[in-house]
Amino acid sequence: MPINVSASGLTLPVWVTAAARAAVCALLHRPFQGQQPLQLPDRDAPVAVPVLSAAPLAGGDSALAISRCDPGEGLDLTRGLEIWVFVEWCERDAVPIVLVAGEGVGRMQSDGEPCLSAFARTLLSVNLEPLVPSHCGLRVEVVLPRGRELAERTSNAVFGVVDGLALIGTQAEVQRSADPDQLQTVLAELQALATDESFAGQLVLVIGENGLDLARRSGWQPLLKVGNWIGPVLVAAAEAGVQDLLLLGYHGKLVKLAGGIFHTHHHLADGRLEVLTALGVDQDLLPQQLQRLRHAHSVEEALQGLEPEARERLGRHLAATVEQRSRAYIARYGDWSMRIGAVLFDRGRSLRWRGPVAEDRFFTLRD
Repeated sequence: MPINVSASGLTLPVWVTAAARAAVCALLHRPFQGQQPLQLPDRDAPVAVPVLSAAPLAGGDSALAISRCDPGEGLDLTRGLEIWVFVEWCERDAVPIVLVAGEGVGRMQSDGEPCLSAFARTLLSVNLEPLVPSHCGLRVEVVLPRGRELAERTSNAVFGVVDGLALIGTQAEVQRSADPDQLQTVLAELQALATDESFAGQLVLVIGENGLDLARRSGWQPLLKVGNWIGPVLVAAAEAGVQDLLLLGYHGKLVKLAGGIFHTHHHLADGRLEVLTALGVDQDLLPQQLQRLRHAHSVEEALQGLEPEARERLGRHLAATVEQRSRAYIARYGDWSMRIGAVLFDRGRSLRWRGPVAEDRFFTLRD
């Protein structure tokens, strides 16, 4: 079968799977292949993914392989990240493959289990299970030597992921939330929604996968998932005839909009704690409260450090400010009547605060 060679632009689970497959082949005493043929869910032909090395370890009962992540062009903190995968045979259990989170791999704080997406699990199973003899199981330990260090630059901890990087991703190719091509894809989806004969003028703009999941569970329709190009999408929605738009996102992301930052990729703009502190000044928080806000490690930590009454007051003000700044943003480009509401969710993925427009147009009407 022909192999489609693709050496970059692939998500972390793909590089982990390539190293894991190379390690299993070494355990089976097969000759080393610098290009590992992986079966991907959306490809008919295998994709060749490079690995650096693979070899059996002492005694031949275990093996180690190493790959290096190449996410392609664009800004990505996993670029050049080395991935080590140790494998060894074990007793066969209910599942043939036992995945262990080694150093630098994120675990769920709630139960200590490795944090990986369904896509990552499927990818490992599809590519490793055919190599595992029927009479035994396979123990796979993934190590990311710089994972713990790099995780400190992400928001993993906010969502209960500790000790390292999560093996997440819903597809093989890297999705570029800051890439102009990603914006064009979202704008095309917006146009399709707005021109559908069933479109009634309302749209829920969700920020990220967590927002999408919450919106679906809340029963909102239609939904449009947006990456970091929030400002241009707001303007395009107004141009397309949207009358009521609801912004739904994590408070640590939407706080940037309250500061007038409408391209929200962390490589391009931050200022979250500074914005939150300024909003605290608006709400007459005490100097010691403002100090805690400014010097917190995350928006979640900053809010949780406040007394309940002050936290709720600041959260409502944050949601209202997101609405106001979003309206001001689109007013710079045209005279549209589109109403913009905002709903913020917290670390526990619970809908927490909503602005007055969201209350009026998306909650009161539903109730």
